[in-house]
Amino acid sequence: MSRPLQIDFVSDIACPWCAVGLSSLQRALERLGDTVDARITLHPFELNPDMAPQGERIVDYLGRKYGRTPEQIRETQAMIRERGAQEGFAFGERNWVYNTFDAHRLLHWARIEGKQLPLKLALLRAYHGDGKDTSDRNVLVEAARSVGLDGDQARAVLENGTYADEVRAEEREFQQLGIQSVPAIIFDRKYLVSGGQPSEAFEQAIRKIIDENG
Repeated sequence: MSRPLQIDFVSDIACPWCAVGLSSLQRALERLGDTVDARITLHPFELNPDMAPQGERIVDYLGRKYGRTPEQIRETQAMIRERGAQEGFAFGERNWVYNTFDAHRLLHWARIEGKQLPLKLALLRAYHGDGKDTSDRNVLVEAARSVGLDGDQARAVLENGTYADEVRAEEREFQQLGIQSVPAIIFDRKYLVSGGQPSEAFEQAIRKIIDENG
């Protein structure tokens, strides 16, 4: 009999390590097979809550926020592409950073509709794989349709400002729990694993939780 496992995945679409971490987690769960019955719930975190609607060049943004040079940024991006490839996520060329609040609102709706994880994966591919502007509502509706969600309903959610309060409340909740960076992966609401870990690390962590708790 599979052991139920609640997984709360706190992340931002703009975070490349979140793309790596989610792919790694999924690969670990595939290897665990019927050992666990995992239920993944995605929660919002904004790396760039004050990002302007038009976005910002990634070189300017990372240089200003972290003091990185263009060469350092290129080296980091190459490392992330390699890590992504190891875990089955294909990074493409991405030169801009965009606001992700509307995307988080759409993901909240997709959770209610039972399509949250597929939409998250579609948005990560759009942002990090195809370099699309995920603050553009047409891009968001396209992603929603691609996973079987109703495009008209998706657009209504976006245009009406629906779930804004719910998303902000969730962001505050996890900040109050001490989450300062993402991805943050919480197992059974008490075991925290941080960062874009290799799939082997997630598998080991889950097996340890199972052994300790039956």
